[in-house]
Amino acid sequence: MTPFQFPIRIYWEDTDAGGIVFYANYLKFFERARTEWLRALGFGQQVLRDESGGMFVVSETAVKYHSPARLDDTLVVTAELQEAGRVSLTIAQRAYLRTPGKTPTNDRLLAEGTIRLGWVDSKTLKPGRIPAPVLEALK
Repeated sequence: MTPFQFPIRIYWEDTDAGGIVFYANYLKFFERARTEWLRALGFGQQVLRDESGGMFVVSETAVKYHSPARLDDTLVVTAELQEAGRVSLTIAQRAYLRTPGKTPTNDRLLAEGTIRLGWVDSKTLKPGRIPAPVLEALK
């Protein structure tokens, strides 16, 4: 399965005072891409809460930072299901620098990570099982 790809343009608010993106903002980019990936599958947080009575929450992250991005760069952030269990998902994510005029094979890896999403009841916020229809659609 091809990973979901989400383009992100680096704006001033994504950078430090020198126009550079370091480690912490990659977590924000990963969150944007994961959210859009779930929405593309029909599972935005509002939809999940209203139709399934629960939602995904980040329970664990492991991110490896390789290189900074800069103001006005265009990144491609990917999200791909790595493992699906009854109560959690493990998502592999990567952020690549997209160089204009070059092929995607020339993209430079900037950061990569593994993010675990747990399922919680939207009212009680207690952990629970991912509903079968949601789990099947994600596989």
